[in-house]
Amino acid sequence: MISSTPAQQQISVLLVDDDSRFRQGLQMLLQFYSTNCDQRFAVIGEAASSEQAVQLAQQQHPMLILLDMELASGDGITTLTELAKLEHRSKILVVSGHEEEEWVFRAMRAGANGYVVKTELATELFTAMTTVLNEQIYLSPELATRFFQMFRFYNGQALDAKTKLHLTDREQEVLHWLVQGASNEDIATRLYISVATVKAHLTAIFHKLSVTSRTQAIIRALKMGLVSC
Repeated sequence: MISSTPAQQQISVLLVDDDSRFRQGLQMLLQFYSTNCDQRFAVIGEAASSEQAVQLAQQQHPMLILLDMELASGDGITTLTELAKLEHRSKILVVSGHEEEEWVFRAMRAGANGYVVKTELATELFTAMTTVLNEQIYLSPELATRFFQMFRFYNGQALDAKTKLHLTDREQEVLHWLVQGASNEDIATRLYISVATVKAHLTAIFHKLSVTSRTQAIIRALKMGLVSC
């Protein structure tokens, strides 16, 4: 189930991309969501450079910024760093043509609240926006895997937390297949248990990891080294 911000609340959005046609496409998507979903989005500014983005963010205080990582004047990392210095902190969702782990890692480390690949906008953008607006981090399971591959590369061996969290062998198996992207039905079939039992294990896993969703569980498991990629 997709979470959403409070119904009818208008979300101010700043678009940052040096391609005017792409910004127009984002405008159309936001209009579609405003018409067909409970959430209303209002674009309060558009920027084609890092300097313009920071200036507009200072003036308009947008609730959400959709930011490209490659700009004609100033790169996305520089922009992220500058935006992080502002007194008003907007939620920043990176919308990029790059899906390489290095790009994802650098963006998240620089302060992005989420990362969406441009080729996946049609299926992920609304979920990504509502996720970051609800004070959560958004990464698709695939990007989360890539991010924490780099996390382990830069930070050494991952923590061995299985014993500390008291995960049972069965919970470990369920967590393994969850990270692989398996549905509850797929996990049940692979482990020869019922879907209801899978859900019970997931509830226990979520509690032990202190998370509330499948994506958060995947990110936490990868970060803590509970499963291999």
